[in-house]
Amino acid sequence: MFMYCVNVRNQKAVKDYRVNDTFWKSKMEIVRTEMIPYQWKALNDQLKDTVPSHCIHNFKIAAGMAEGEFGGYVFQDSDLAKWLEAVGYTLAWHEDSDLESTADQAIEIIEKAQREDGYLDTYYIINGLEKRWTNLADNHELYCAGHMIEAGVAYYEGTGKKKLLTIVQRLADCIDRTFGAKSGKIHAYPGHEIIEMALVRLYHVTGEERYLNLAAYFINERGRSPLYFAEEQKKNGNTFYWKDSLFQYQYYQAGKPVREQDVAEGHAVRAVYLYSGMTALAKEIQDESLLKAVKRLWTDVTKRQMYITGAIGSSEYGEAFTFGYDLPNAEIYGETCASIGLVFWARRMLEEELDSDYADVMERALYNGCVSGMSMDGKRFFYVNPLEINPEACKKDQRKTHVAIERQKWFGCACCPPNLARMIASVGNYACSVGEKLAAFHLYIGGEVVLPFDDVRILVDSKIPWSGDVCLTMQGTAEYMLALRIPGWCGKYRVCLNGEEVCNEPKKGYIFIEREFKNGDQVQIEFEMIPRKNYAHPSVREDLGKVALSKGPLIYCLEEIDNGSGITRMFLGRDSEIREIQGILEEEEIDLEVTGRQFRIDEWDNSLYRFERPNEYEEKVLKYIPYYLWNNRGVGEMAVWMHEIDI
Repeated sequence: MFMYCVNVRNQKAVKDYRVNDTFWKSKMEIVRTEMIPYQWKALNDQLKDTVPSHCIHNFKIAAGMAEGEFGGYVFQDSDLAKWLEAVGYTLAWHEDSDLESTADQAIEIIEKAQREDGYLDTYYIINGLEKRWTNLADNHELYCAGHMIEAGVAYYEGTGKKKLLTIVQRLADCIDRTFGAKSGKIHAYPGHEIIEMALVRLYHVTGEERYLNLAAYFINERGRSPLYFAEEQKKNGNTFYWKDSLFQYQYYQAGKPVREQDVAEGHAVRAVYLYSGMTALAKEIQDESLLKAVKRLWTDVTKRQMYITGAIGSSEYGEAFTFGYDLPNAEIYGETCASIGLVFWARRMLEEELDSDYADVMERALYNGCVSGMSMDGKRFFYVNPLEINPEACKKDQRKTHVAIERQKWFGCACCPPNLARMIASVGNYACSVGEKLAAFHLYIGGEVVLPFDDVRILVDSKIPWSGDVCLTMQGTAEYMLALRIPGWCGKYRVCLNGEEVCNEPKKGYIFIEREFKNGDQVQIEFEMIPRKNYAHPSVREDLGKVALSKGPLIYCLEEIDNGSGITRMFLGRDSEIREIQGILEEEEIDLEVTGRQFRIDEWDNSLYRFERPNEYEEKVLKYIPYYLWNNRGVGEMAVWMHEIDI
């Protein structure tokens, strides 16, 4: 019987989740065998016909191993950090001596580049240390440090090796000596957030409260008057990257203290990285005012400013949020990194409080807004993730030229590819969280979970995302509570324990089962997974009168290669049956098929406009594929939202 006597707040992610299901394991293997080697070549400027990275060369110059000038963006160091983080995650589940040796060599270069006081940023090491900490708004020193800290923790957890962890501790100590409320320190915060959540993570590994306190300082100092970035500009003569006075400070989420922010504004990636750090800190120190702020911001982002794919950041101007319900499909920005950041935030919200709303968003972003950013072979990438595309418009319409019509081999600003690698390589960390005598399943990813109490393991057999059948098999005997998420896409479900139906009522979207589980016990779950129509809030003007199709966690789209040209002239029937058909791109893939109509234009006269209502329809069977798979078969039109009519 469900007693609810276990504390279901303040959990942590399971680090030992051995993924083996068809969907995610294949993508993890793509990361291991293709993306990581490919990106190593990119970082070493060994890819043909791509923008050079300069990343490794910068570190070698800083280490005294090469000569030359700094190349690339000021934040180029972060690409190597994210690559090392992905390697750390990968080595945790697959031994690879060659890859480990390559990573160790990169770490040795980083160690040689680091200054005696712990400082590490190749842009300033090469261009003059006297200039460091003079442009925190735009020059990304603390951002690069945050990514390097994340890498140090991941590599230590994946390999047990401490060299990179020691490097980043020295770096964090240097930052701690430099910033803070005490006299003589710089009273400031980063222009691009991430160090906040990285410092909380470093605290978890080392137990050093200084790192937690430093994270709290950066968060609490942000947006206080007088605004540091304005003072920094006057003192050092900096020119803001953003000169627009309306946008200038909230681009950095620094226009007001974080506890006073109610609406997500500014650069979307920076925002969700900040919110992730705020959530992690609030959970750690039980700061209720900070928790209230992130919950308000969560509501604004996910209820008013998020695409159906989990993409966020609707405007190319500033890669930013705009305002509620402003979600253009063809002019979207929807940076891959922003969806990844949303996943980071959702997981931290779940660790603070079990609520399926957080898991639903995390799942939506993972299966759609994130993995759409990479090709099936892991060697081409989207920075921007549109929900509608016309290739000619992307070439000739200035409002859409930021939208690539096909995935790219690499980018000068290459934040997204290594970000994807580190997220996919660690996807097991998002599936389950644990508390004292509690195991909470958020994503049903096939594999084996090792729980941190009583030598308990749980085998997970899952057919998601293609069907809703899940089975959990217990290995070991112990008393604990299972929390099982009921996904928002599921209309009906059935949960059985050893064949007997469990009738507990869900609480915030989770079914709880508390008992002494015995070796061999099984929990079988049947989630109804049928194709469904989705409608946007009437205030989303772009989607008024339109419908999008989904099945389970997957959003679907139409591609020209399956349906011919003129996709925007196609309509779904309001009462048409949605049929499931076998897909051809991935193992077990399910596509959708529905009867619709298309406006004919062959009988339209030469007039651009006319008085008669168009009625030249022809019946057309429309084929949908999962959105994340689009543009793997060539360039063409694509759309997620389609008009719906009576036929």
